[in-house]
Amino acid sequence: MYWLKIGTLIVMALFYMWTGTRHFTHPEFYLRIMPPYIPAHEAMVAISGVAEFALGLALLVPNLRVYAAWGLIALLIAIFPANVHMAVNKIGSPPLSELALWVRLPLQGVLIAWAWWYTRPDAG
Repeated sequence: MYWLKIGTLIVMALFYMWTGTRHFTHPEFYLRIMPPYIPAHEAMVAISGVAEFALGLALLVPNLRVYAAWGLIALLIAIFPANVHMAVNKIGSPPLSELALWVRLPLQGVLIAWAWWYTRPDAG
């Protein structure tokens, strides 16, 4: 179980570092999915990108792992309105089917549960 947990931790860390980087290399996607009621779209995309990258990196540091996992849970909750906005308004890149856009919403719960796994005392 230890190697499974460490292996999936590395996958998770790399995933968030990659998506955090994409906020700067492909900001147009993130700008399109921002709900109109959220202010300062460019700043929010940059802030969330830095947060994703930093939290992904922090997952790899044993002393920071639990804090990083809780931070990712908070971030996933914070960005959920953008995912809802994306589904309701059929925004995708590349164009996703309407079903895929809606399936992404419960997937957020899976990502939260995955991060929560690393908040446990045996976080590795």
